[in-house]
Amino acid sequence: MEQISQQIEALLFYRATPLSKKQLLSLLSIDSASLDRSLQELSSRLQSGATRLLVTENEVELVVAPIHDQLIEKVRREDLKRDIGKAGAETLSIIMYKGQITRAEIDRIRGVNSTHILRNLLVRGLIKRHQDENGQTVYSGTTTLMAHLGINTISELPDYTNVLDALDTFTKESAKDQDV
Repeated sequence: MEQISQQIEALLFYRATPLSKKQLLSLLSIDSASLDRSLQELSSRLQSGATRLLVTENEVELVVAPIHDQLIEKVRREDLKRDIGKAGAETLSIIMYKGQITRAEIDRIRGVNSTHILRNLLVRGLIKRHQDENGQTVYSGTTTLMAHLGINTISELPDYTNVLDALDTFTKESAKDQDV
């Protein structure tokens, strides 16, 4: 069971987002009883560290231990003071024009890893992370961002149709290049 609990921890750390128990069962090819035992083992092991295992009825997530809340809040406030920069604006544009989009798709369009930028935008409440109908983690703009931009619908973004078409073309060409 220790190997399975380590695999769960690795998946949660890599994804940096909640995973459904259904996803874990499928990814690890285990039964519910094994998952429950492994989650219990992982939770016990993490009790002495900086992270904790948060288990709900349907999802599992790594979270920061409550003892570190003040430190994390201090860092969060410092992050909020900084300008989002060119990379943040670029990432926001991609998310707003594409709608629901995965981190991998954002990375492919930008050509670089976007994990840090996405975290920064999440902390600021400009984007949200959720599961799509296929269980994939996707990002989308928030109503706070739309209000800040002064728009009521995504289609009000400047040159919405042209930019969306260009992004779709780029995405299709990028996918073809990766197939070769």
